Amino acid sequence: MKVSVCLILSVALIILLPFARPLPDQPALNIFLQCLLNHSTPSSNLIYESIYTPNNSSFQSILKQYVKNHRLLTAETLKPLAIVAAKDESLVQSTVICAKYSGLQIRIRSGGHDCEGLSFTSTVPFVILDMFNLRSIDIDITNQTAWVQAGATLGELYYKISKKSKLLGFPAGVCPTVGVGGHFSGGGYGNLMRKFGLSVDNVVDAQIVDVRGRILDRKSMGEDLFWAIRGGGGASFGVILSWKIKLVPVPEKVTVFRIRKTLEQGATDVVHHWQKVSHRLPEDLFIRAMPEIVNGSRQNERTVAVSFVGTFLGQTKNLMALIEKSFPELGLQIRDCNEMSWVKSTIFWAGFPVGTPVDVLLNRTKEEKSSFKTKSDYVKSVIPKEDLEKIWKKMIDLDLITLRMEWNPYGGRMNEISESETPFPHRIGNLFKIQYLLSWREEGSNATNRYMNGIRNFYASMASYVSSGPREAFLNYRDIDIGSISSNQTSFKDSEVYGFKYFKGNFQRLVDVKAKVDPHYFFKNEQSIPPTKDQV
Repeated sequence: MKVSVCLILSVALIILLPFARPLPDQPALNIFLQCLLNHSTPSSNLIYESIYTPNNSSFQSILKQYVKNHRLLTAETLKPLAIVAAKDESLVQSTVICAKYSGLQIRIRSGGHDCEGLSFTSTVPFVILDMFNLRSIDIDITNQTAWVQAGATLGELYYKISKKSKLLGFPAGVCPTVGVGGHFSGGGYGNLMRKFGLSVDNVVDAQIVDVRGRILDRKSMGEDLFWAIRGGGGASFGVILSWKIKLVPVPEKVTVFRIRKTLEQGATDVVHHWQKVSHRLPEDLFIRAMPEIVNGSRQNERTVAVSFVGTFLGQTKNLMALIEKSFPELGLQIRDCNEMSWVKSTIFWAGFPVGTPVDVLLNRTKEEKSSFKTKSDYVKSVIPKEDLEKIWKKMIDLDLITLRMEWNPYGGRMNEISESETPFPHRIGNLFKIQYLLSWREEGSNATNRYMNGIRNFYASMASYVSSGPREAFLNYRDIDIGSISSNQTSFKDSEVYGFKYFKGNFQRLVDVKAKVDPHYFFKNEQSIPPTKDQV
């Protein structure tokens, strides 16, 4: 019976995935596909329903549906030999085993919000293991925990929590279409971080498929590996299947606000005060500052406006009293504030109008036609007012209308957790984190080069205001500019460059964990953790 099932599956696969012409990498793909069949079982449903090759009519749509950054999918970009959209955990195990057996590289995608495309591009023959079918969420209200599969989005998680409780939430990002697999494994931060820390600070267990195809939980993987995947990037160590998270208490009503001030309205003074107080405010209050280029009052004029977006875990009257005492320069008025449930505040932060139905959080994808580049920094000292004016002038002179920054305040819980508690080291001593973001819709290499050079120029101009030795960076805002290694490299000296910027003193421990769990460097990408800093 086993032979006949394999035969039937093989015939079905050949019929559904015919190869139109011989390709140099076809033998490896054939070996990979046949290996998957050999590892299938009669109860696995037809395995070909989860496999897409370039000859499949759905291949392009599956490849693009979770790609938000179009500069990373050009005609010249090497495409995967196959996409495995696993519908059960056993196929994830088989994909790891068979990719290794056939000599193919594997890239793991759990959401598609990938700033440098490391989850769906490569320079050598590869397959994508796409986790979007694995997105169950099991919430245990009694113990205030939840198991969340890697392919679930933050929006789905927030929605499911809200359906079980109005008094529980979770500290994670503000974009609801981000996949939890990569978001958590890179650290995961959002507007609750001053109160509850990062996502990884609230992860209590996990399931991972290791290089041998085994499913391991916290107990069986050991504390070193469990430490590494909570901020060190899960794709360097295996395939994250699911996370067990600790839910956090939120009040029945929170208060959100968004106000904007231009330079003419005194934005520089407010930003200067924001730097001094935002990290010292009570941990129930988070205020993000967002400087961006906008059109001025005169034709063809550019200026800078700064939006201040906040969440307060409490009622408006208490927020107003707090602001009046600690940050009156903000000029917040009662009319700027909205009280709502925590889950509705996640919709507000995602940019939807007040009153948008909660089920918008279940929308996994939307059509994206733009390209973008993002970078990051950490600020440890207040930037003087005269230097803020230089920064605004630089933004204006670059004439990049979509250039913006997001300044995220630290303090509170972020100051209470040791740098070595997780691989994410950016803790006490930081006033705020900067994300730089530049997007564009023009196509072609000339436009891409112009925008990429523009944001690199601006990033270089910020060097004297941010951390140094190393100039720190945030893993989830991947940035190839800060260093990389090639897909088939065996010398890893260059990994120290990005390794110390992302992880500081935790990098060596990550390398040590990698050497134990994946010594032959199967799980890799251009900014992965190597098994040694010198030679394999």
